[in-house]
Amino acid sequence: MKLDDDIKIVKGIGDKTASLYSKLGINTVNDLITYYPRAYKTYSEPVPVKTTVEGDRVAVFCKVVTYVESHNGRRYNITSLSAADDSGSIRMVWFNMPFLKNKFHKGEEYIFYGVVKYTGNMRVMEMPEYFTEFQYQKTLKTMQPIYPLKAGITNNSITRSVKAVSSLVETYPDYLPDEVIRENGLMSRGQSLLQMHFPENEEKLKSAIKRVALDEFLGFLIGIRRLKEEIVKEENAHKINEEARCKKDGFIAGLPFELTNGQKKAISDIETDMSSDHMMNRLLQGDVGSGKTVVAVAALLMNSISGYQGALMVPTEVLAVQHYEDICKMLKPYKLTVRLLTGSSTAKEKREILNELKTGICDIVIGTHAIIQDNVDFNSLGLVITDEQHRFGVKQRETLAEKGYKPHVMVMSATPIPRTLAIIIYADMDISVINELPAERKKTKNCVVGTSYRPAAYNFIRKEVQAGHQAYVICPMIEENETTEAEDVINYTESLKQNRGGSVRVEYLHGKMKEDQKKEILHRFINKEIDVLVSTTVIEVGINNPNATVMMIENAERFGLAQLHQLRGRVGRGEAQSYAIFINVKQSKESMERLKVLEDSNDGFHIASEDLRLRGPGDFFGVRQSGDMNFKVADIYNHSDMLVLAQELSLKYPNLNI
Repeated sequence: MKLDDDIKIVKGIGDKTASLYSKLGINTVNDLITYYPRAYKTYSEPVPVKTTVEGDRVAVFCKVVTYVESHNGRRYNITSLSAADDSGSIRMVWFNMPFLKNKFHKGEEYIFYGVVKYTGNMRVMEMPEYFTEFQYQKTLKTMQPIYPLKAGITNNSITRSVKAVSSLVETYPDYLPDEVIRENGLMSRGQSLLQMHFPENEEKLKSAIKRVALDEFLGFLIGIRRLKEEIVKEENAHKINEEARCKKDGFIAGLPFELTNGQKKAISDIETDMSSDHMMNRLLQGDVGSGKTVVAVAALLMNSISGYQGALMVPTEVLAVQHYEDICKMLKPYKLTVRLLTGSSTAKEKREILNELKTGICDIVIGTHAIIQDNVDFNSLGLVITDEQHRFGVKQRETLAEKGYKPHVMVMSATPIPRTLAIIIYADMDISVINELPAERKKTKNCVVGTSYRPAAYNFIRKEVQAGHQAYVICPMIEENETTEAEDVINYTESLKQNRGGSVRVEYLHGKMKEDQKKEILHRFINKEIDVLVSTTVIEVGINNPNATVMMIENAERFGLAQLHQLRGRVGRGEAQSYAIFINVKQSKESMERLKVLEDSNDGFHIASEDLRLRGPGDFFGVRQSGDMNFKVADIYNHSDMLVLAQELSLKYPNLNI
């Protein structure tokens, strides 16, 4: 028997069973071996019947005190008996198991295991398992596997099938060198697979899970690394020239501020990539306000001066307009044609832009997903940049890249990702990190307070408005909900308008508003026609208002730390001191611990690591969006040590055949 043999080679599996197994993705012997239990059933010492309560899953050691009854009901055949110990009696009931009538006899002793229910004053166990005392003593020492099932397949059938191939599992080939297994205290691959199905105890199960997690991480990383090598092998026709490098140096020298070391290093990385014979596939990762846009402009400039077109795709129209205006100012001395393409562009504008892109007149296009529509064709697309990567699906980014012949690709993300996550999410990319803020940016002052602080917060916002500044107030809900106690933007806005007596101009914004309405509100806010913008998290990405100095977040305990940090990043973009006020409604110990992280730090990478530690990875900005991380066992938080080891091994042994 070999691992890639058809499942029908296993004893007891015929065509019908194989067809059912196929629905579970089990088609080969290897599929069966790696079809892991979802949980394990453990058996406890028997307890007196009298001590059991409804809902308990227990074992009781009883004597059969009645004859076995079996009769047909309306829907089932029902088999039952009464059993008792010194403390009390209990009824045992089985459905559609008439053969049990001849199994039990009055006066015999069994251990029954199941869930206790009450029918009137009588204790009942429905469909209990039953054991002799000797059998149960053996069972007490084991953990029974519970597999994910579909109709027609029983847990016992999978258990029997796995046991039928257990001798093969024990000799499962190990791809890791003996010294790696020994030095890292790892279980062998064969033993780990056997223990996954039939663990001897919890400690051995934990060791098995760690080894399987390592195998899954390592298989993923080596696969991605090989894919990356294939990409790098592909030659790229879009190399920047010497003139582009000189113009880039002049661009940097002409900036009204000094670039940070992180920005300089990122530009150097990009220049090296775009000067090589191969495609760039780089992530530019930087905290909110770290200056990624300047780096992107330097890349677009080098690309355009070298004779190629560049595209920058962002998630919202407001952000596209802001980028367009900023980039036009920065590139004005270079006489490049920069165009803005969004869903709101007029039909005439779209026709003109599409023609300029196709003929090569347009050097740089900035826009939303409108850039990736089927009717958009480029003459010589050499560089693709997507901003706020977690807002775009992988397919959208690929679609844009496919608009040109092997263009360089850069992704900008303001979401600081802890190293353990970055290893997985960006395994196919080179990474440049900007981990410092420009010198001229002041750190936002933070405070976490209870609801009693609201009046003081309103007075503080009023003073900031009187000083010529603006503020955001974030609410978790759009409108009032009877089942959820949380602030909503509509009622909150009305309350502020009434209580501020017209001295402060307040408006609201939320994701269900029409696109034109949202744009109009944001336009008025950026133009200082609105003092306080009450909003849902829709403003988390896509608005840059340097005049806003206060970010007040209601029900802050309802948000993840990484998201709160992103929201806080909407202020602190100008020269004035900025402030973040987090209203903690629950004030529980757990919520205070989480929010204290924000109060004490403005470092997005530290905050992201703490968010991962406190919440786990499941909801970390939709990290599983790519669909590539279908790990059966591995968890990037609980098995982070195995992930780090997998990364080291993937570099040391890149040709492992897993």
